[in-house]
Amino acid sequence: MDFSDVIKTRRSIRQYSDRQIDDATVQRVLDAARMAPSANNTQPWHFVVVRDAARRAKLVELASGQSFIAQAPAVIAVCGKCYTSQHSWIGANMYLVDVAIAMDHLTLAARNEGLGTCWIGAFDHDAVHAFLEVPDTHRVVILTPLGYPLKTDAFQPTTRRYSLDSMISNEKFT
Repeated sequence: MDFSDVIKTRRSIRQYSDRQIDDATVQRVLDAARMAPSANNTQPWHFVVVRDAARRAKLVELASGQSFIAQAPAVIAVCGKCYTSQHSWIGANMYLVDVAIAMDHLTLAARNEGLGTCWIGAFDHDAVHAFLEVPDTHRVVILTPLGYPLKTDAFQPTTRRYSLDSMISNEKFT
């Protein structure tokens, strides 16, 4: 698929079919996330893939009842290792930026494979951290279901974006 089409048709999918995802496809998606850039090439991410139906259902409970999460055959918890040194003006929280870049790579790779995702930030972070047995050196930053969309027309190009001219300034902010 043309990269421009991947970007223009990536959507937050909230309805998934029960079609399973083969291991090789999941590996390709995660490998794309692995290739993301990070501050000082620290690569602070770690991915927890949850496929068990009962465990996915528990994640729904911990994510304010967002039931569509468990519809997908997999849920990926994207974790980040907290930085202990200053990598930028953001400081120790720079890992959040790095993990977000990896997550973006993941979502675009998933779209390229015909898979849907949805960034989930509304969840009980402490409870998910404990449930997934994440070490204290890491934080669960984002969850995403990973699966084939229920609707065959789920990947329609977006038209709901501000114009490019409205967000560009030259030489100074105007």
